Amino acid sequence: MSRYLIVTHQTALSPDLQRKVSALVAEDPAAEFAVLVPEAPGVPITWEGETVDVARQRAEAAKTLLEETARARVFRTAVGVPDPLQAITDELLAHPGYDTLVICTLPPGVSRWLKLDLVHRAERKFGLRVIHVVAEAPA
Repeated sequence: MSRYLIVTHQTALSPDLQRKVSALVAEDPAAEFAVLVPEAPGVPITWEGETVDVARQRAEAAKTLLEETARARVFRTAVGVPDPLQAITDELLAHPGYDTLVICTLPPGVSRWLKLDLVHRAERKFGLRVIHVVAEAPA
């Protein structure tokens, strides 16, 4: 049984991520997944005077979608600090045992994470298998 850490934000609900997770489940039906959504950098979003926890909502929505569409076993959702590499570090330290990172980004030219070289930096830093999924942002 493999344990995957999915790191995503704007692409959390993308069909591209759903297809990749479906393929991973087909390869290993006992696979388990966690969804980590780093917070967006900047000012918190407010709606009618209430702060909206966008990252938490995205993580929970991704969990539901992946369980329904990809038949994935999602055992955990988490919100991380805005720096995605630090968010991954924190998650791996607090919850060891992941085999693979699945990093889902926007396309090159648009993705802040690709500009930060997140995929390659994560490969070097953690020594885990990294699967990079490129997805369009939802409309």
